[in-house]
Amino acid sequence: MGTTSYFIRRLLLIIPTFIGITLLVFAVTRVVPGGPIERMLNERALAGGDRGGGRSQVSSGMVLSDAQLQQLRVYYGFDKPILVSYVGWLGDVLVLDLGRSTRYNEPVWDAIKDRFPVSILYGIATLVLTYAVCIPLGIAKAIRHHSHFDNITSGIVFFGYAIPGYVVGIALLVYFASELGWFPLGGFVSENFAALSGWGKAKDITVHAVLPLLSYMASSFAVTTFMMKNSLMDNLSADYVRTAIAKGLTFRQAVYRHAVRNSLIPIATSFGSNIALILTGSFLIERIFNIDGFGLLGFESLVERDYPVVMGILVLSSLLFLVGNILSDICVALVDPRVKFG
Repeated sequence: MGTTSYFIRRLLLIIPTFIGITLLVFAVTRVVPGGPIERMLNERALAGGDRGGGRSQVSSGMVLSDAQLQQLRVYYGFDKPILVSYVGWLGDVLVLDLGRSTRYNEPVWDAIKDRFPVSILYGIATLVLTYAVCIPLGIAKAIRHHSHFDNITSGIVFFGYAIPGYVVGIALLVYFASELGWFPLGGFVSENFAALSGWGKAKDITVHAVLPLLSYMASSFAVTTFMMKNSLMDNLSADYVRTAIAKGLTFRQAVYRHAVRNSLIPIATSFGSNIALILTGSFLIERIFNIDGFGLLGFESLVERDYPVVMGILVLSSLLFLVGNILSDICVALVDPRVKFG
């Protein structure tokens, strides 16, 4: 009953946390300069300037009157106090209405739903591959501490960590895509993707995903690998491992039956924050490989002051992060039976 009540409290805690996150960002979007109205005025000014300068801009009717400006403020909800506007926006979110994009002039959900396959594929693949490689690698490095294998792999991992992911992406793109031609230069799929067979589509997506995935994983490898290695080394020096060996277990059995499970606890605690990467991505890597994902959409929305899209992405990413924290607690409980929630 204690565990059930704990998770109920954690789920209820999502509500005030979500309100606090979204209210803060919503307030910032209302006070920073360069909103959608200013962007529209600048576009009209540039269009009027192209027609022959400021005089033609006025004569061609490109300058908005005060009445028109007020209509735009009413349309975008800038005529109301911040708190009133936020309550209205939150009410729309509760009925699954994320608003309308000021850049694309379409519902926010329509603007972001096409990015789901891209972000979910790269996010989940990065998460799975990182854990699938880093956990066994960390175990091997801990068991063979100070060996040639440990030293060489540490140099490779640190080298990858020291170089930003987008720099790795540029290097991979130039050499393997441009020079050798082994991989496409960018994009999520090929232009003839619709005409391919089922196996052809899977192969096409895989070929396009190799270089971006390597770029995504370059910096995350070091943290997860050395977290696993250091945690396992601490457990290998613990008394319970020596006791298990003294009772007749081999070193390998003591490691994999006892030490590894306890060493996974730090990995489990970071699982929730890593889940948020499924949506956020990296706009630089997506720009380099011409991938139309959430990272690039969020960056372009900030630059273009498309605040409804910014808030829509914030809703999804914050909820995923908050739920991920609860999943981290569940993972810790699965790895460490001693953990009791109350």
